[in-house]
Amino acid sequence: MSLDQFSLAGRTALITGASSGIGRCLATGLAKAGANIIVAARREERLQQLVDDISNVGGQAIAVAMDVTDKASIERAYNLGEERFGTVDIIVNNAGVADAKNFLKIEDESLDFIMDTNFKGVWYVAQEGARRMVAAKKPGSIINIASVLGITAKYGQSAYCASKGAVVQLSRSMALDLMSNDIRVNAIAPGWFKTEINASYFDSPAGQDYVTRMPARRLGKLEELVGPVILLASDAGSFITGTVLPVDGAIHCAGI
Repeated sequence: MSLDQFSLAGRTALITGASSGIGRCLATGLAKAGANIIVAARREERLQQLVDDISNVGGQAIAVAMDVTDKASIERAYNLGEERFGTVDIIVNNAGVADAKNFLKIEDESLDFIMDTNFKGVWYVAQEGARRMVAAKKPGSIINIASVLGITAKYGQSAYCASKGAVVQLSRSMALDLMSNDIRVNAIAPGWFKTEINASYFDSPAGQDYVTRMPARRLGKLEELVGPVILLASDAGSFITGTVLPVDGAIHCAGI
């Protein structure tokens, strides 16, 4: 296998939830691998520094406003991306939210908020992008960021677990439906990485105690997600579709 198989030169990647955390790191990593980058988030103003950072490492990027729960917003973002770079052929569905509550205490509004963003948002963004790839007769790769909690479970995370479990099954079924169009679909199931969503917990005594019980005895580093995503996005992963790849330091094995 040649290292050229990992190159994303000539490819265009759209990354949702790119204003911070995992999405921001993946955008920079895919740019370094050669892809043109479309960074999308509701907070468009937070994306300009990321665009500048990508330009500083020799990449090309644009920022677009996108609310993954709003189909019109998604369509506008794709249109802007295509005007600059052409058809998007790598989609990284990273936008996500959480609301840690016991099953008995989750209100309808909270459930809708989580499912609309974490599940429907993945569906809407992937469907719009896949339709455009098919119309352009262009192969591609869709990578849905699920979670280790999509394949295991944790107290007080019923809605989040359900949403990410849905993403896991959606990724598998999408892979079957889109394989004849030469579009591969896979999911990444990250374990625990410190982001805006969970920073307060992992800074707390309870969070620090939990880390000591992890098989790896540490949180993941955001950069450790870049290689797996490049594998699935590039020709190096040309026969990988329908997979769910845990990147979690064996948490899914330990069941903690």
